[in-house]
Amino acid sequence: MDKPSNLLWTEEFMVHASDTDFQSRGKLSFLLDIMQRAADSAVSSLGLSIDKMLEARMGWMVITLNLDIHRLPLSNEILNVHTWSKGNKGALWQRDYRIFDENAVEIASARSIWALVDIDKRKILRPSALPITVEPYLEDSVGSLPDKVLIPADVLMEEAYRYQVRYSGLDNNGHLNNARYVDLCCDALTLEEWEVWRISGLQITYAQEATYGENFSILRSSWTEKGVYVRGQGEDRIFFEAYLKLEN
Repeated sequence: MDKPSNLLWTEEFMVHASDTDFQSRGKLSFLLDIMQRAADSAVSSLGLSIDKMLEARMGWMVITLNLDIHRLPLSNEILNVHTWSKGNKGALWQRDYRIFDENAVEIASARSIWALVDIDKRKILRPSALPITVEPYLEDSVGSLPDKVLIPADVLMEEAYRYQVRYSGLDNNGHLNNARYVDLCCDALTLEEWEVWRISGLQITYAQEATYGENFSILRSSWTEKGVYVRGQGEDRIFFEAYLKLEN
């Protein structure tokens, strides 16, 4: 952590075998997991732990995330996650991330938009509802606010499989965890596709929170110029839309 300013948080994570895929590369959801954990630690360091937020019936809800990947980590690597708040614009907060390997080489970076919400009413809260002050860190920036994913109307989406939210996917708010959505996206591709293509990025927009027992379709596009679109869709609503950036 940057002790003088207390605005830049850094945290180390080890890549365990359970965090990797069939090619011994860190799963995409693992990257989101460690970013989420680092962000939680950063806010806790300011005096607002997850327990205190739950007591106040408040929580953070990610709206959109844009992740650029130079390479996926390997088993037993030590990663260093840097994260900082870029402040808020109205009711929306921006948080940036950079992930470095043991040699201080950046392997990934991300921009994200979050909202503070009332857990019970599921309503977005004004920044003034936050009982602490979160000052922006201005010494670095991954980029501007990420755009929401918009799947073009002419892109054909076909069902890859169906998914039902179970215990293993829930977070401490009782909703499908942010990182688990990314597993759903990755599962829409075949092993043969993963063997041929390298993931270089992810864009995902969370449109609706999924709760225990909800059943919905995971739709995917055929190959576009740079990747594959994925959507989680129920009978009457869309849960998320994403774009997996892929290279060979």
